[in-house]
Amino acid sequence: MSPSISPVRITLLTLVSATTLFLFYKSRRRLLHRLKVLTARPPAPPHKGKLFFISQTSTSKTLAQRLHKLLAQNDLPFDLVDPKDYEPEDFCKESLVLVVASTWENGEPPENGAFLVNWVNESAEDFRVGAALLDKCKFAVFGVGSRAYGDSFNAVAKGLSEKLRKLGGKEVLGVCEGDVDEGDLDKVFDEWSGKVVEVLKENSGKYGNLNGIGNEASDGGEYVDDDDEDYDDDDDDDNGGSDIVDLEDLAGKVPPRKKETLGAKVNGAINGDVLNGKKEMVTPVIRTNLEKQGYKIIGSHSGVKLCRWTKSQLRGRGGCYKHSFYGIESHRCMEATPSLACANKCVFCWRHHTNPVGKSWQWKMDDPLEIVETAIDLHTKMIKQMKGVPGVKAERLSEGLAPRHCALSLVGEPIMYPEINSLVDELHKRRISTFLVTNAQFPEKIKSLKPITQLYVSVDAATKDSLKAIDRPLFGDFWERFVDSLKALKEKQQRTVYRLTLVKGWNTEDIDDYYNLFSIGNPDFIEIKGVTYCGSTATSKLTMENVPWHTDVKEFSEALCKRSNGEYEVACEHAHSCCVLLARVDKFKVDGQWYTWIDYEKFHDLVASGKSFTSKDYMAPTPTWAVYGAEEGGFDPEQTRYKKERHHKNSR
Repeated sequence: MSPSISPVRITLLTLVSATTLFLFYKSRRRLLHRLKVLTARPPAPPHKGKLFFISQTSTSKTLAQRLHKLLAQNDLPFDLVDPKDYEPEDFCKESLVLVVASTWENGEPPENGAFLVNWVNESAEDFRVGAALLDKCKFAVFGVGSRAYGDSFNAVAKGLSEKLRKLGGKEVLGVCEGDVDEGDLDKVFDEWSGKVVEVLKENSGKYGNLNGIGNEASDGGEYVDDDDEDYDDDDDDDNGGSDIVDLEDLAGKVPPRKKETLGAKVNGAINGDVLNGKKEMVTPVIRTNLEKQGYKIIGSHSGVKLCRWTKSQLRGRGGCYKHSFYGIESHRCMEATPSLACANKCVFCWRHHTNPVGKSWQWKMDDPLEIVETAIDLHTKMIKQMKGVPGVKAERLSEGLAPRHCALSLVGEPIMYPEINSLVDELHKRRISTFLVTNAQFPEKIKSLKPITQLYVSVDAATKDSLKAIDRPLFGDFWERFVDSLKALKEKQQRTVYRLTLVKGWNTEDIDDYYNLFSIGNPDFIEIKGVTYCGSTATSKLTMENVPWHTDVKEFSEALCKRSNGEYEVACEHAHSCCVLLARVDKFKVDGQWYTWIDYEKFHDLVASGKSFTSKDYMAPTPTWAVYGAEEGGFDPEQTRYKKERHHKNSR
């Protein structure tokens, strides 16, 4: 029979056992924690940050690639990420994010970043998400845009900065805004990149490798067990007045950015300094870039440049397509513009967008007489510099000193200049013909334009979507403006031209859509020219694959004429320029003879008379060598064809 155990003894035994287990468990926890400290657990492997590029035309992508290389050189590991290949839900796992973001039309993000941007925007506005979603994420944003877009300038970058902060993210540097039209984008970006590297390296001691941003290490290097309330570091001193600044606090402690340092333009000086309440269109940076390209800047918004065809015909080596199509004398032609600004940012712009952009005239305005006189003076000085150049003929040099034609198509949008009619008058008084090209975004200006020798409208695409993709217009109602410009062209009595620039893979398929535009403007002529390749840049990624052959241009032109049911025929060609001319049969083909050339003296007499006149009143017969299909291919037989010898390493 078992001995009896009193209830008191049982209670004491139970209490002792429970106490022993508690002390053992607590000792074990202390021992485990101490072992973790003593064994100095190796630091976590370097945490890689993410560098996103949100890019439409590769500008932001190119900049991000440059920053990625700089970070690597400074032992700051980052992954370069195209957001279209990234799952937005993973964003909350990131501890450090850098973003280079472009803004597309109407303040929208480029296609590759739309999904990520929309996710951030939606999360920030969703009350269920909360403001702590990205509380462990540090970030910095660089914006790429154009101030010409007004309120939408860098909207994507600014929006991302705001929404990421709203989600709890800590901004290590305030958003920096780069302007592609200021000419100093690279400088501004490099300065910002340097700031990013500086901030990361300055905090490398506290945050380890990335220097360790995202590693869960305390200042003392001890591993802290989140489950151990006895050893929780409250960090109550909030730096206690220390000079050390936590990375999380940098957004509020970084000194304000200076305008000259990070390129943040204060109070909207879009195109430079303000003089007498008007902005200077040509900033020092823009002036330097244009002058490097051979431009002579006139006053504050105009320019002139010596065309290579002018040089060619001074040597008797052939003129440009306008010589073949319309009989201009290339060596007596002055290429100029009264407005270096433009309302489009075309993908094929051979000026590489070094000129300013704008939707209205907002700059200081120079006198038209001063512009014309200075342009002629600078042009003749450039002609004089050709004296002594091998091949230049003395007779042609003498003729070149008295220009007889002005191509108002150098760069920008000449019709934007408020005094364009007065400027045209000044040229006509000097019996200088006028060939003016407009990008079809200012229909009212076309309506108010006085008679000029020949008025061009650029028709770079046949549909709204393709025009938006190719011309990249500033105006939201660009298509309506385009159509209204064509309608305004139809009302003109003088010679009118649609100018089509063919970009292979972009705008060479829409024959029917192009034809539908003919009836809107009813142009006298249609010039069709293959795009000229001028190298890839950050703002344009065209390659030689986008350049059509002359045979491609001819095929397109013939198909367009066939679609017109005989209304237009191919009249002329200039094989060297990869260019052909379509002309209205009912107006410019008389008894089987083309009359595409211009009687310039007759034109000036008609202008001086003050009477109304039409394009048929100053047409002249086209020589046989310029006619489409001629053996000469548009090359004037009175000129001497010159072919540069090419030397190859393996030639004998």
